[in-house]
Amino acid sequence: MDITQIRKLIRLIQHSDVTEIEVTEGEHTVRICRGNSNVQQAIQYAPAAPAVVAPAAAPAPTASTVSEDAGDDAHTVTSPMVGTFYGAASPESDPFVTVGSKVKKGDTLCIIEAMKLMNEIEAEYAGTVDKILVDNATPLEYGQPLFVITPSA
Repeated sequence: MDITQIRKLIRLIQHSDVTEIEVTEGEHTVRICRGNSNVQQAIQYAPAAPAVVAPAAAPAPTASTVSEDAGDDAHTVTSPMVGTFYGAASPESDPFVTVGSKVKKGDTLCIIEAMKLMNEIEAEYAGTVDKILVDNATPLEYGQPLFVITPSA
């Protein structure tokens, strides 16, 4: 196919409602597409997806969002990320904590899997686990309550 024929195809596309044409001649294929101005406009106004940047060697996140329950010394540990909650290192392992467990600062409370990365969530203070608010292998949202822990005196 020579350039003259390609130019004729382009003019055909420009002066008709056809938005795409593909012509195969022997081993050669030419495909000509014309964008639709309505589609471009819709894309132009579409909200941009938030960029997700994960550092290569980020330290394990901690349960940094802690809010106090009303009238108690107990604190609610919330999820620092979106992911999947795991209460044990593997399905055959014992859970990291159970109701009534004593934890020290830095003890692993659970694992949250996010984008195939296993993130250990650590206790930020010593205390006793009063409640576990999430079932194993449950999807989590950012800020979702995970544990209620009463700090040690």
